[in-house]
Amino acid sequence: MNKVQLILHHVFKFIWNLIFVISYPVIATFGVLFIGMTYFFSGLSRLLASLRGKKNEVEYVDVSWKELPGTNGLLEGKVYKQIMFGPRGFQIRRKDGVPSILQDHIFGAKVKYIEQGLILEKWNATDFKDMPDFDICLYNPDEDQLTVLTRIKCFDWHVAAIQDEEVQFKWFDGIQGGEVSVTI
Repeated sequence: MNKVQLILHHVFKFIWNLIFVISYPVIATFGVLFIGMTYFFSGLSRLLASLRGKKNEVEYVDVSWKELPGTNGLLEGKVYKQIMFGPRGFQIRRKDGVPSILQDHIFGAKVKYIEQGLILEKWNATDFKDMPDFDICLYNPDEDQLTVLTRIKCFDWHVAAIQDEEVQFKWFDGIQGGEVSVTI
């Protein structure tokens, strides 16, 4: 290094050290104040919560069997799994006590009664990372038969039309939509 480079090196080193020495107490003070304010507001929140008197109620998922709406009193279900910010999966059984193929699968809450039987949303997976992946099925209660009509990979679907022996489903996954017609 020549003398000019050495002098510039020492000048910039001095300026850098000066900036660090001046700014370090400011940064450290901010950190201590932030932690102190966090403790202060946390304590204030606890104090106000204790003055309120009543405790927060915890919501428990009901695990008892209940009649499913839209099944004409034929099926009942109980919650199997709740997807965070999403739908609930149900174990379903016949209300009349007859053993059924339905007990082997997990279903969504969407149930549509039609003349040929019940349209159900059968879950192919219960893991959040694999959702949504549903088989839309037709359940014939007289023969205890579950027939897969189509597969839909979104939460937002509905029966759009029922004509003679054809059912039309519409779906929308947040980006795109579509429709599927299935012959029963």
